[in-house]
Amino acid sequence: MRKIGLIGGLSWYSTRTYYEHINRGVQARAGKQASAPMVIENLDASALMRLSGADDWARAAGVLSDSARRLEQAGTTALLIGANSMHKVYDAVAGAVSVPVLHIAECVAERMVADRVKKAALLGSRNVMLESFYRQKLIARDIELLAAKMERVETLDRIIYEELMLGKASRQSERELKTILTNLGQEGAEAVVLGCTELEMIVDVDANVLPIYDCTRIHADAAVDWIMG
Repeated sequence: MRKIGLIGGLSWYSTRTYYEHINRGVQARAGKQASAPMVIENLDASALMRLSGADDWARAAGVLSDSARRLEQAGTTALLIGANSMHKVYDAVAGAVSVPVLHIAECVAERMVADRVKKAALLGSRNVMLESFYRQKLIARDIELLAAKMERVETLDRIIYEELMLGKASRQSERELKTILTNLGQEGAEAVVLGCTELEMIVDVDANVLPIYDCTRIHADAAVDWIMG
């Protein structure tokens, strides 16, 4: 099996989820006693939250690129960035190392194309929902995305940063997400992309009114594919 590296800690709750999904995936394919060859660098999330200006993102690119180099030096053969929003600096990170960096949105898009999804909604933090770095990966595969409504953007951003990234999952937030998902179905979405690694804390991925593409699970599946060769 090939060793993979995970840039984590953004938040550590999602890093824990990656670790569990990847190990369970390897165990399912390699036997009950198997576990994933993996190196995790757990970064300090407090220094990388609520980034806004160009200087903030340049600093984040430097932090993640340094992490990627250390993981490559540790013998990893491919890397994951364990946060959707941090894929805004994907190009800088990928350019800092010679091993592949598996892009979370490309993994999601590939799964959706295989399932012939043509129209979807993207849910996540403000920059994921409004900026092009993530959306374009889906649009480039001929997946139409519903326009982001600002009321939803504000609601989701608040839930993500004030609850989920602190390990909280309130009943109120679960109800709000259920309402959002129901409304998206009425607006014509064939599926919903959870473009935040913590959203699975308040969304029942396996039993919902719409097919749910959980980016964390899909990214972890791609990691398992890589590990198993």
